[in-house]
Amino acid sequence: MRAPVSARLGADFAKLWTASAVSNIGDGVTMAAGPLLVAAITIDPALVGGAVFVQQLPWLLFSLISGAYVDRLDRRRLVVVVNALRAVALAGLTLAVATDTVTVALVYAVFFLLGTGETLADTASGAFLPAIVAPERLATANARLMATFTVANQFVAKPLGAWLFVIAAAAPFGVNALTFAVAAALVATIRPIPAPPATPATSLRVEITEGVRWLWRHRLLRTLAVSMGLGNVVFCAAFAVFVLYVRERLGLSDVGYGFLLTTFAVGGLLGTLLAPRLQATFGAGTLLRAGLVVEVVTHVTLAITTTPLVAAGILVIFGMHTMVWGVIVVTLRQRVVPGHLMGRVGSVYSLLDLGGAALGSLLGGPFARIWGLTTPFWVAAAAMTLITIAAWHPLRNSPPPS
Repeated sequence: MRAPVSARLGADFAKLWTASAVSNIGDGVTMAAGPLLVAAITIDPALVGGAVFVQQLPWLLFSLISGAYVDRLDRRRLVVVVNALRAVALAGLTLAVATDTVTVALVYAVFFLLGTGETLADTASGAFLPAIVAPERLATANARLMATFTVANQFVAKPLGAWLFVIAAAAPFGVNALTFAVAAALVATIRPIPAPPATPATSLRVEITEGVRWLWRHRLLRTLAVSMGLGNVVFCAAFAVFVLYVRERLGLSDVGYGFLLTTFAVGGLLGTLLAPRLQATFGAGTLLRAGLVVEVVTHVTLAITTTPLVAAGILVIFGMHTMVWGVIVVTLRQRVVPGHLMGRVGSVYSLLDLGGAALGSLLGGPFARIWGLTTPFWVAAAAMTLITIAAWHPLRNSPPPS
């Protein structure tokens, strides 16, 4: 697979693609093992959900600032430094777990650092992709990266993370530390990226405001960002305690939990493969609106079912939706946003998107503790119905990202 990617999209993209594959395996391992680690320390749903929240909290606190610095600094070097620092943080967590000195507070601290690094590295990566891939190949590049994310992060890493945790609790976090170090080394070999056009020196507040205004004036991007921001609040409220839902409602083991997470990947892989054909057949607007309906149906199904196979089936469909939606939205943003604003506009979008996820993760644990594990899914279904109605007309004539 690597040779065709390199031949079509260039050697620099091949390095970025490889670094993405490696780091996504590590990320997925930690995503599966992290909730298991916290659940091994405490059975409090609020504390389990809090572990997800602290990793997403930096998107609320720092995403706009990170976007401004991404537009100021060398984006390639920024990714390298951040990945190296994340490797160090995970090495420390690995040591604590191996020596049986880990606490919930330490897990929270490390996850917060990982999330902070993510606000910089992810924003920078998305911003410098158009500098190493020709405009007409952006959709293909994004689809390849998303397919790699699906296979590595969700299909391979999730069951691997659960299995490694069962074998040795420290192992998943050590693996993730190694993958970040390898990814940093790979990105360091990418040729220097031309700096964005110079702009007059201004304050961070002025630069951030410029990015906010640009996105808010773009009707389609504004609708997409607000829809997914609100959608992620309720989605992550439901999935913050997914590990407890899987254990107590579906009756699966820790390894079963890891394999159930791979259903996202199965659907996601299908979504990345089918996205171009689906868009050519139905158009971007129809796919975006259909995706909102899929979210409603997903939450209702998970609230009702106690059967693992039914849950797995709807998660496959949901995974397809997320990848199709992602390819359309990311490519559109990379095409229409000016290069010197790429980091700031991307960070505003991420603030709404991932900041919503952080708020949802904070709410999910208390909701589940007070009203039961299915309550967040019912709330999510109702909220997504309202979001779908509100966004239906603005998304009707959405242009393809070309």
